[in-house]
Amino acid sequence: MVKKAENIIVGISIGDLNGIGSEVILKTFEDSRMLELCTPVIFANVKILSFARKNFESTAALHGIDNLDQILPGKINVLNVWKEGVDVNFGTNDENAGKYAVKSFVAATSALKEGLVDVLVTAPINKFNIQSEEFKFPGHTDYLDQELEGNALMLMVQDNLRVGLLTDHIPVNEVASHLTEDLIRKKIETVKQSLIQDFSINKPKIAVLGLNPHAGDGGVIGQEENEIMKPAIKKLFEKGTMVFGPYAADGFFGSNQYEKFDAIIATYHDQGLIPFKTLSFGKGVNYTAGLNKIRTSPDHGTAYDLAGKNMADPNSFKEAVYLAIDIYNSRNEYAEISKKPLKTKEK
Repeated sequence: MVKKAENIIVGISIGDLNGIGSEVILKTFEDSRMLELCTPVIFANVKILSFARKNFESTAALHGIDNLDQILPGKINVLNVWKEGVDVNFGTNDENAGKYAVKSFVAATSALKEGLVDVLVTAPINKFNIQSEEFKFPGHTDYLDQELEGNALMLMVQDNLRVGLLTDHIPVNEVASHLTEDLIRKKIETVKQSLIQDFSINKPKIAVLGLNPHAGDGGVIGQEENEIMKPAIKKLFEKGTMVFGPYAADGFFGSNQYEKFDAIIATYHDQGLIPFKTLSFGKGVNYTAGLNKIRTSPDHGTAYDLAGKNMADPNSFKEAVYLAIDIYNSRNEYAEISKKPLKTKEK
C-alpha cells in the first residue's frame, strides 16, 4: 500500500544539543506546508525542544509523546527518549551533549529498523564527544552499517550532482592500502543500484576519480590506477555497467565533466567533498546509500559558532527531509515495478 504524503513518518535524531540541530529542525517544520509532506517525529525530550523554541522565538507547535503509538499527523511530534532535565549550553563542546546525541540516534535507528518510522534524518553530531565505551563509531554511517542490512556508502546529493566515496572516514595516509578490486566493485555496484532504485535512473553512467595526481600519469605518479582501479572498472564495464575512468580529479569538476554522469565516485573523503561542497554548500544532502532503510542528513556540522544565535540556515536540513521522502517514494515505485510480470507479445 502506498502511503499518503502526510503519513510518511520522518524520524529525526536531535544531534548535538549544543549545536544548531534544534534550530534547523524547528525552522524546517514551523513551515506548516512541511506537515503536508510528512509527519515528523523528533527523538529527544519535549522540554529540550520547548527551550529551543523559546530561545529562537519559533512558532513551531510541539506535540510531546511517550511512545510511537501516540504519533499524530499534522503535528511536530517529540518522543521523550529521556525524562531527566539536561542543561543546554549552545556553542559548547561537552561530553554530556554527546551522550544525549547518541541516545537520540540509537533510539531513532531502532525505530527505523522496526519499521516504526519510514525514514531517518539525522541532525549533526560532534564525532569527538559521542565516543564512549558503549559507542565507538566515527559517525552515523558506521553505526548504521552495523545495524541495518546492506553495505553503507556515503553519497552526497544536490539535484543531479551525486558524489560517492570509495573510502570515507579514514586517514589519508591509509587510503591507498584500502583500495582493492573487490572494494571498488562493491562500491560501484552499490552506487549503480542506488541510482536505479532510489533515483529512478534506468541506465546510470558513473565516473570514478583516480587516486594519484593526473590519475597516475600512466604509472609515472603511482600504480594504483593501472594495477587496481582500471582492471576493476574494465570488468564491470564488460558486464554491462556504464562506469568510466579513472579520471584525473584536479580538472574533473572545473571542466564540468561531472555534468555528463549520474554519479561520481571519489577515492577518498576530501577529494569528493571539497568540490561537492564548493558547488552546493547549504543545499547538499548526505545520503547513506546501500542500506535497506533510508537515512539522510544535512551537509554541515554542529556549527558551534552559530549555535544559539538564531542565525543557522535550515535549507540543507530541509533538503535532507525532501530527499528522504523522494527516495522513499522511488523505492516503493521500484518495488511495485519489480513485482509486475513482463508482458509478452501475443502470438
